[in-house]
Amino acid sequence: MSTSLRFKMVEEAFDRKAVAVDTPDARPEAYYGELVFNRKKMFEYLPLDVYNALIDAIKNKKPLGRDLADSIADGMRRWAIDNGARHYSHWFHPLTDGTAEKHDSFIDHNGKGGVVEEFSGKLLVQQEPDASSFPNGGIRNTFEARGYSAWDISSPAFILDKTLCIPTIFISYTGESLDYKTPLLRALNSVDKAATAVARYFDPEVNHVVSYLGWEQEYFLVDESLYSARPDLMLTGRTLMGHESAKNQQLEDHYFGSIPSRVEAFMLDLELRCHRLGIPLKTRHNEVAPNQFECAPIYEETNLANDHNLLLMSVMSEVARKHNFRVLLHEKPFAGVNGSGKHNNWSLGTDRGAQLFAPGKTPRDNFQFITFVVNVMAAVHKHNALLKASIMSATNAHRLGANEAPPAIISIFTGSQLSQALEAILASDSADFSVLKGKAGYSTGLSQIPEILIDNTDRNRTSPFAFTGNRFEFRAVGSSANCASAMIALNAAVADQLADFHAKVEKRRAEGTALDDAILAEVKILIEQSRAIHFDGNGYSDEWKEEAARRGLDCETSAPKIFDAYLLPESVAMFGRTGVFTEVELEARNEVKWEMFTKKIQIEARVLGDLALNHIIPVATRYQSMLIENACKLKELFGDSAASLSEGNLEVIEKIARHIAKIRTAVHAMVDARKKANTIMDERHKAIAYHDTVLPQMETIRYSIDKLELLVDNEMWPLPKYRELLFIR
Repeated sequence: MSTSLRFKMVEEAFDRKAVAVDTPDARPEAYYGELVFNRKKMFEYLPLDVYNALIDAIKNKKPLGRDLADSIADGMRRWAIDNGARHYSHWFHPLTDGTAEKHDSFIDHNGKGGVVEEFSGKLLVQQEPDASSFPNGGIRNTFEARGYSAWDISSPAFILDKTLCIPTIFISYTGESLDYKTPLLRALNSVDKAATAVARYFDPEVNHVVSYLGWEQEYFLVDESLYSARPDLMLTGRTLMGHESAKNQQLEDHYFGSIPSRVEAFMLDLELRCHRLGIPLKTRHNEVAPNQFECAPIYEETNLANDHNLLLMSVMSEVARKHNFRVLLHEKPFAGVNGSGKHNNWSLGTDRGAQLFAPGKTPRDNFQFITFVVNVMAAVHKHNALLKASIMSATNAHRLGANEAPPAIISIFTGSQLSQALEAILASDSADFSVLKGKAGYSTGLSQIPEILIDNTDRNRTSPFAFTGNRFEFRAVGSSANCASAMIALNAAVADQLADFHAKVEKRRAEGTALDDAILAEVKILIEQSRAIHFDGNGYSDEWKEEAARRGLDCETSAPKIFDAYLLPESVAMFGRTGVFTEVELEARNEVKWEMFTKKIQIEARVLGDLALNHIIPVATRYQSMLIENACKLKELFGDSAASLSEGNLEVIEKIARHIAKIRTAVHAMVDARKKANTIMDERHKAIAYHDTVLPQMETIRYSIDKLELLVDNEMWPLPKYRELLFIR
């Protein structure tokens, strides 16, 4: 890139004005969900008996008869066409962390040389994508193409860009899951069944327990022109090089700061689009790092919340381009500042309105609360390695343990009040809930300030899995991830633990123990057994890493080895008991995880090598030549006395030469390591080789390039710098 072009792009980026947003005059309730085939639209477009049957199937988790599919499809088609749709698509979640869709028009032959708009129940219920063209871990060979997508009636259809999108699962011809939705639904059904059995100890009228999810989506925005001038951002989603800006987040002035007008216009446009699609976006604010922001919705049932998050990520990218931005969802797009997560706030609630992780107003409610919280702690303790594997990726590995991100060791923060309650229960013969209280009042002593209500627990930013008052916050999930990965592992592990707890309580009851005594006895055992996972301190400290290892928690930091947790005997057995994954599916998914890790590092290595050899070294060499020429001319003019005059230049020339040599050596070493790793046939061993031999060379290359950025003339540097990328005006 020429010097003038780079500065022209920076100048244009800083001069951009906010794009006007076509804000509707109506209040949000007037247009909220207008592009969703929700119950209101169903009632309007479906025959009453069909509507009642569909609602009953959704509400009570019953199978829907195929005899109703034609009527539902016709109503859905009429609604979609009335709202401008011309095509329909089965919308599913392959193992890529994104979504997939194939569009078909509603037209069919009418037998008279023309066409008619039709949409049958057969097309609504099931379609046939190519199963071998998506990541499948060897379940489908290249020549075995058949796979099936099938309608998920619990997540409503919606219209996106004139296309009717129908949420579906995706399975292979032989029945194995090739997506995230299928195992998520299995896990949710499993936790519903197991949690309902335990909840009935406290309320016999409970019929279902629902898993809820509230995600917090963090992201960066970068001006599109600057993004286009960074091949590393375009091809990998992160900057593979770049020295820290003199000012980044150290003044902590960006967090909750005033939102730039361009960004606010983007956020408003995004909210309008999301509200029309039924995504209940509620919160928006500046995050800690410059150019980093967050949005969050009202909590929803986990399956729908996950669909909405994936839809948001797609819509977000489209809206950003309209405002001359690019969204960065990579977990660590910039070194030296905060990365981006997707905190998963998770809870369970009954169909009778009880929140199972919320302390109650009566001892009985608190007994239920303690029972469920302790079972979650036991599940997280038993499967801490698996939960870490569920959030691990090549991209999230850069974020964990740095700049306010939770560490790569799973622990649970409970807060002092809950900790005291658990210890009191262990020390007593009866359940002691005296320490469990609601929010306490606090007076500032200022007459103009009303009383402040203090929560019953603090928040711990260094805890990857924290109890935050009426829910657990799984903070370690990455910003680009499909929430389902973490939610599958968590809900399945908790379901298995609750089923085991119920069986043991029933065994005690069969032996003559009273119900409450049986529950309390098992609760005490779980409190004692799960002590190792409970940690309320600083998760960043080296002392905690040592302590976690002594406690037997999983402390592995290599992503390819972390994935091994899916294939541990206890993981395979747990997923089998809950019906979430077969062993074949687990093996296939790990093949995909290892392969994806390798490919992402492989792409980054290729991009970095190209930039180093074809962008950075030529510019550094050209600047070095200019300094050499300057030194030679000084010597011609001043003779021997020129040495003192050109001393600084000679030092820079030498530093540039050393860094260029280090870059060349490291690039060649990186290429050789990559070639050697590529000969490995086993996907796990190949991923480990990339982690152990390719990544270190990339760090070496980056170090020297970042040093050159400080040495080479700013006007000659070929790429936009952090100080230009990280500040929107």
